[in-house]
Amino acid sequence: MAGPLEKLSSSKVFEGELIKYKFKSAALGGLDAQFNLFIPLLKNGAKAPLLVYLAGLTCTEDNGAQKGGFFGIAAAQGIAIIFPDTSPRGAGAPGEDDSWDFGTGAGFYLDATKPEYSKHYNMYTHITSELPEVIKASGLPIDLDRQSIFGHSMGGHGALVLYLTSKTKQYRSASAFSPITNPSKCPWGEKAFNGYLAGGIEEGANSYDATELIAQAKEPLHILVDYASTIP
Repeated sequence: MAGPLEKLSSSKVFEGELIKYKFKSAALGGLDAQFNLFIPLLKNGAKAPLLVYLAGLTCTEDNGAQKGGFFGIAAAQGIAIIFPDTSPRGAGAPGEDDSWDFGTGAGFYLDATKPEYSKHYNMYTHITSELPEVIKASGLPIDLDRQSIFGHSMGGHGALVLYLTSKTKQYRSASAFSPITNPSKCPWGEKAFNGYLAGGIEEGANSYDATELIAQAKEPLHILVDYASTIP
C-alpha cells in the first residue's frame, strides 16, 4: 500500500496550481517517489481530465514541468498534467549509477523481472496503477476516467507502450515526441532489456517494444508521433 501524499511545494501558474508531492511507493519497493501535478482553475465540484507526461533519459519529475511550456494551453482547456519521475531513486541496485542510460533516470517505464531490479524498478505499475490510486485516495479533483498520455524520447516510447498495452483502455490517446523506436533492435534498448528483464531482448520485444506491439493491434488507435526531419 502506497503512503499518503505529502505536499512539498506549490506555485501559481496560469490561474492554476503546480504542486509537487512525495509519497512512499509500494511499486518502487518502499522508496520515496515524487511527482508534479498541474491542476487548472476549476469551478466548484468540477474535475479535470488528466494528461500524463513521461520524460526522457536522465530526467526527473521536474524537466517537463519546468521546460515543457504546457501550462497555458492546459489551463485554457481545463486539463490537468501529471509529471512522474523516470525511475526509482536510491534503490541501491547493481550498476544503477554507473551510466546515464541505465538505472537511475532511465527506468524505461517497464516492470523489471530480474531479481536484482524487480523490487524497485517497476515504473510501469507505478505510472499505470499506483499514481491513479494515490490521486483517487487523496481526493484531488482529477477525472481518472478521462486520461491520455504523452512523452519525449524514452518517455515518448513509454507513452506508446503504456497506451498499446492497456487492457482497460486507460488512455484515450497517446502522443510521442521524438520517441525511441524499436528498442529491441538498437543498442540502448538492448542494454535496458537485457539489464532489467529475465527474458532479455525477447521479453522486451514482446512486452515493451512499441514497434512490435503496434503490429499486433487490431482496433483503431489514437496516436500522434512527431519528430524533426533534420537535426541542426
